[in-house]
Amino acid sequence: MTYSQLLIPGIFPIMFLVPTPLFAGPIDFSDHPHRESVGAVHEAEHEVDHAWEVYHRAALGGTVATPKLQAEIEEHLHQARTLITEAQEAADQDNPVQVERLIRQVRIHTTHAIEGSKESKQ
Repeated sequence: MTYSQLLIPGIFPIMFLVPTPLFAGPIDFSDHPHRESVGAVHEAEHEVDHAWEVYHRAALGGTVATPKLQAEIEEHLHQARTLITEAQEAADQDNPVQVERLIRQVRIHTTHAIEGSKESKQ
């Protein structure tokens, strides 16, 4: 039996049991009563996802400048995720001012994470 014959039967059933965002389509919030806020939060979520991707590429590639910087980047990314949750709650409560304030903070954290991830080892 080849490796692929062993691997595929084990993976195939798991694909249907494990939910994954890779198969999720765009969010439809047109019927949501606070669609502008929900849309803004959704966009910010994509920005956080992008920042995580940039960081993971740098970390896996071994190009993060220092362990201290790596910890700082991870803290920025975790803070961004926490703020996204708060922004979602603010959107659900129809508080667009709070949503905008939280999204600005998310963007500060994602910017720091991306810049840090691009900083080269010396």
